[in-house]
Amino acid sequence: MVSLVLPRLVDVAAATRRSTSVAERNVAALKSVYWLLLVSGFVEPLLYLLSIGVGVGALVGDLTLSGGQVVTYAAFVAPAMLASSAMTGALSETTFNFFGKMKYMKLYDGVIATPVQPFEIALGELGWAMLRGGSYSAAFLVVMVGMDLTTVARALVAFPAAVLVGFAFGALGMTISTFMRSWQDFDLMGSAQFTLFLFSGTFVPAEAYPSLLRWVVEVTPLYRAVHLIRGVTVGTAGWAWVLDVLYLLAVLVVGLLVASRRMGRLLYR
Repeated sequence: MVSLVLPRLVDVAAATRRSTSVAERNVAALKSVYWLLLVSGFVEPLLYLLSIGVGVGALVGDLTLSGGQVVTYAAFVAPAMLASSAMTGALSETTFNFFGKMKYMKLYDGVIATPVQPFEIALGELGWAMLRGGSYSAAFLVVMVGMDLTTVARALVAFPAAVLVGFAFGALGMTISTFMRSWQDFDLMGSAQFTLFLFSGTFVPAEAYPSLLRWVVEVTPLYRAVHLIRGVTVGTAGWAWVLDVLYLLAVLVVGLLVASRRMGRLLYR
């Protein structure tokens, strides 16, 4: 058994090719309506930025960050909207759509009849999710630069950070989906996602919360994502970005491993 599994695990080129095939299948299936998906995922965070970042920002005024730097409220909110957009784009593909393909369409039952393995399915679906998440992030960064909320150089650095955020939440979303029993279970996930959106340093600094609540906020994945991207876009990133990156990489790796193992149990039983 080990001799059969080990070559497949170390054949990186073949695994990459099979994962790419999974992503290409999704592109072929949805290419006619893909632009609608891009618009839907981009408009929501943009409206939040314009209504809260700009509209409410006119009442709030400037904010002083923990490092002493003073920024406009729009510049404070914009990177949080970027992180939230990357999260939403990745979760949209790796939760509802992924669950439907696995549970009801039985798509992966046919896929595993080929040489493609559960880990390669998970990697391919994650790559497809990042086509959406990366597109949202790139478009949003263009808007931020156009509104003078960051510089071009910082936006170029923020883009790979946003992609990492999307990968991390995509892996987390797939893991969660493998534990879902029905569509009703996603109501709980939606509530959790909205709570993260509100309480991850999105609209107010984490320092504004009481000590205990602040600690809870700072260990959530969206806070680490917001903290990383905000540090890049407003120019306050210090050594704390290392912690953010390591945190998100850990979520990505653990999520992929758990999701692929769970998929193997569900598909081969």
